[in-house]
Amino acid sequence: MKLDQNVISLIKERSFGHVAMIDSDGFPHVTPVWVDTDGERIIINTAVGTKKQRLARAGIPVSVEISNPSNPYRYVLVKGRVAEQTEKGADEHINKMSLKYTGNGQYQKRSPDEKRVIIYIEPLKVIGNY
Repeated sequence: MKLDQNVISLIKERSFGHVAMIDSDGFPHVTPVWVDTDGERIIINTAVGTKKQRLARAGIPVSVEISNPSNPYRYVLVKGRVAEQTEKGADEHINKMSLKYTGNGQYQKRSPDEKRVIIYIEPLKVIGNY
């Protein structure tokens, strides 16, 4: 499924997301995330070793709710599957996201030995008021 222009527009704004995956205890694990897109997939960036990174195995179901900070009733829920994880380009991507969300092109909350990973989410269903 391809993301339509309304969803892409919402992601391109400074909209925040909440990603949900099922944890080993059977309960949803939900975390706030910065969101991006390549026009076809949802993209999130996280540190290697975080809970969401460990849960995000290829093929697992995942939901991402994205809401506009100036109007939280403008939102979208993307249900999909983790397509892949890669460390390739993750450092550059987190700096791009930092510029979008903080105005600073260097991500500041990084420990010296931290490795980053990009998680690509393939959308299967889109629901929302966008």
